[in-house]
Amino acid sequence: MTIYITSLSPEGLDFPNVELALSEPDGLLAMGGDLSCERLIEAYRHAVFPWFSEGQPLLWWSPKMRASINPEHPYISKSLKKLITRKTFQISVNQAFDDVIHACSLPRAAQTETWITAAMIDAYKNLHRRGHAHSIEVWCEGILVGGLYGVCVGSVFCGESMFHRASNASKIAFAALCAHFAEYGGKVIDCQMMTEHLQSLGVQENSRENFIIQLEQYRDAVISPACWQKQLLSL
Repeated sequence: MTIYITSLSPEGLDFPNVELALSEPDGLLAMGGDLSCERLIEAYRHAVFPWFSEGQPLLWWSPKMRASINPEHPYISKSLKKLITRKTFQISVNQAFDDVIHACSLPRAAQTETWITAAMIDAYKNLHRRGHAHSIEVWCEGILVGGLYGVCVGSVFCGESMFHRASNASKIAFAALCAHFAEYGGKVIDCQMMTEHLQSLGVQENSRENFIIQLEQYRDAVISPACWQKQLLSL
């Protein structure tokens, strides 16, 4: 079966209306363009994100259902609360962005490849240098054992990926992001597509239409730059 999708111009930054995204594969909206900071920010402002593997064209997506959470309402299990109380881990913001994205890019169990390609890594490092992409790091005795990264658009944080090398370290990173982002007035954390891991943290599925209503409400609500200064966090 032939699939027809919009091919993005190298010059313009506009995306097609997300209502034109395909049902199968769910959310495929466009191809081409580039991974410039300007295009990526425009994508996130309109509920679109890039997702492709090495050797594929650059693909842009906006699925029918969106996984998101109010940062004031994560689910913290009893066992995770106990772990937080023990102070086993140390948590930081933007102290090791490059290390976090490289760790997230490694294939997971039962995977042979990753969607975080070299081009994606370079693009998000550039976003980080320009103050748009941020990381949460989890440390144990000075060793990076977990973390996550994403892009902040106004008071919406668009999470991209997380990893762990120690049990529950990615959950600690997510809980820390929620608490920290909420403290600075963050309104929505976008997790893109639902997984069992995200569901266990209180993330809920929302329709694309409802997510866009939230996005349009909060994408221009700027939060204090102090939120993303290099710093240590406590839970």
